[in-house]
Amino acid sequence: MSKYESSIKTVPYPQEAVYRNISDLSNLARIRDRIPSDKVQEFTFDQDSVSVSVPPVGQITLRIVEREEPKCIKFEAVQSPLPFNLWVQILPIDEQTSKMKVTVDADIPMMLKPMVSGPLQDGVEKVADALALIDYRD
Repeated sequence: MSKYESSIKTVPYPQEAVYRNISDLSNLARIRDRIPSDKVQEFTFDQDSVSVSVPPVGQITLRIVEREEPKCIKFEAVQSPLPFNLWVQILPIDEQTSKMKVTVDADIPMMLKPMVSGPLQDGVEKVADALALIDYRD
């Protein structure tokens, strides 16, 4: 398994608000209109899973497998070209501010590693950037 970590992002919302929104994927409805349709297609979700089609990768479906309130949400790829897990860690800085990090642990065959490591690291960073920009007010 290969681990890819985002940089730590500062989020101007309390830890509990960030956790509550990310741990219920039906909240993605609030940001649906901000997802670029040229990058992501067939975007569907429910409370525990999210599915997207990302050209040229294909269909990716993630399901929440563990919630550790209020600090961590763990996801497992249930449909993906490569098996991987993803987790979002949220820690408080103070009562109104949090920090967040996204980590992916992927099972990448040695031959593919040089080709996918860079794009995967970029993708992890973009996911963290996107999560840090969400308005987590109720």
